[in-house]
Amino acid sequence: MNALLRRGLCPTLAAPMQTGDGLLTRLNPVASGLSPKALIALSEAAQRHGNGITEVTARGSLQIRGLTAKSAAQLAAEVDALGIEVRGGVPVETGPLAGLDPEEIADPRPLAARIRAGIAGAGLEARLGPKVSVVVDGGGRSGLDEVAGDVRLTRCGVAWELAVAGDAATATHLGEFEQDTACDAALAILSEIAALGREGRARNLSPEILREIIVKVRRSTAPPSVLPDISPTRGEIALSSRILPIANAAGDAASSKRPISPPVGEMSGRTEGGAVERKHRNHYVAPAGILALTNGQFALPAALPFGHLHAAQLIAFITRAESLGATEIRLAPRRTLILLCPSESSANAIRDAARQATLIIDPGDPRSRMAACPGAPACASGHIPARAIAADVAPALPSGFDLHVSGCAKRCARPGHAGLTLLGLDDGAGLVVEAWGKQPIASVAKKDTVAAFRRVAALIAAERQSREGETACLNRLGASRLANAFVGSEADAFVTKEPVETRR
Repeated sequence: MNALLRRGLCPTLAAPMQTGDGLLTRLNPVASGLSPKALIALSEAAQRHGNGITEVTARGSLQIRGLTAKSAAQLAAEVDALGIEVRGGVPVETGPLAGLDPEEIADPRPLAARIRAGIAGAGLEARLGPKVSVVVDGGGRSGLDEVAGDVRLTRCGVAWELAVAGDAATATHLGEFEQDTACDAALAILSEIAALGREGRARNLSPEILREIIVKVRRSTAPPSVLPDISPTRGEIALSSRILPIANAAGDAASSKRPISPPVGEMSGRTEGGAVERKHRNHYVAPAGILALTNGQFALPAALPFGHLHAAQLIAFITRAESLGATEIRLAPRRTLILLCPSESSANAIRDAARQATLIIDPGDPRSRMAACPGAPACASGHIPARAIAADVAPALPSGFDLHVSGCAKRCARPGHAGLTLLGLDDGAGLVVEAWGKQPIASVAKKDTVAAFRRVAALIAAERQSREGETACLNRLGASRLANAFVGSEADAFVTKEPVETRR
């Protein structure tokens, strides 16, 4: 087994990462999914060799926690013995239902395969850093809007939209291309990233380099009459704006409104915070319900609460699902399992079993708007039992509000979150409004955390105005009222003497 990874890189079977609760390993099968028996076997291995905590990450990988150097090697050997081939090298990701989603605009798998072959043929795997990834999104219910990538190719009509450095909301748009040209452009961008060294990312490429790539690729495929007229200075916006104008296929200067993605949440041994969770159009997970597939099967998405289940719980659920007809389980973004079923009646029965197993299958489940790390005692860095607290406060979470429960100041489960956070402290728990700053506006004893948040939730429910969004409501209530509600009448609570100024 290779040396252990430092935090900030990507844990694998061969190179696990040290975290607060031991070694963590992450795997994503090469095959489209796992059989129920294979997932059960993996969960049993997690019990034998780790602490029994199994997670599905925000990007749709399986994580096993609490390993030792010896047990991590034993786990890797068992995975090999099960015949489960796991992905390695540069991730080129497609949707979990690619080729089966009836709402998909185009099957992304052929383009993804060409890019993988191009990466191998050019010898890029050894030169690119472990965080670099490519997203090929065919659209539909199994789209990848919320998954960030250094290179993004998204099907739009008859063309592939090329973008860099972010998810669907934050990536910088470079233009639209037919499939062959899109592949060439993606490989050219990856080559430029590789030239920056192992720490290089798409966000480090200058606008000039990106323009040169696009011009060169278009000139190699397009007749002179449709070549874009681009120069390094024509229509250029200052780099400080982090916006890159690129000419479109017709030659018009098209300035993207999407800023280059900030460097947050990159694979760091957490539950893959690299997929910063945002609200986009593709919510194919639990809220979408049962989906009829093009092969006659049915898909049931079921999200793991806060991204995790104990292995024993997962084994019990998958065993029940198999008995009800589940034939395959696919790992999906947003911490979701997608169970493939032979009939709609089978999918309905498995949905009932998922509900009984505490998985998220209902659109209004507040846990789908929450993130929580393992916390104490699972993680040595955690000050509070984050996931237990999250489960207790979930029923009180106001509609339309998000909540992050973090065991410590690292905020591993949801980096970049701008809303409410319950933050574990050395001597208690604090309430943070992330858009206002990183410091708590008030704190209480650990034992009072749940009651304290329920008071804040009650204040919001009582004072929220019609159709008022989360940010507007928090700003109007202000730091003092929120802090006072959090503290309540607890004698050992603390309110910040000078609340931060709220954003109006």
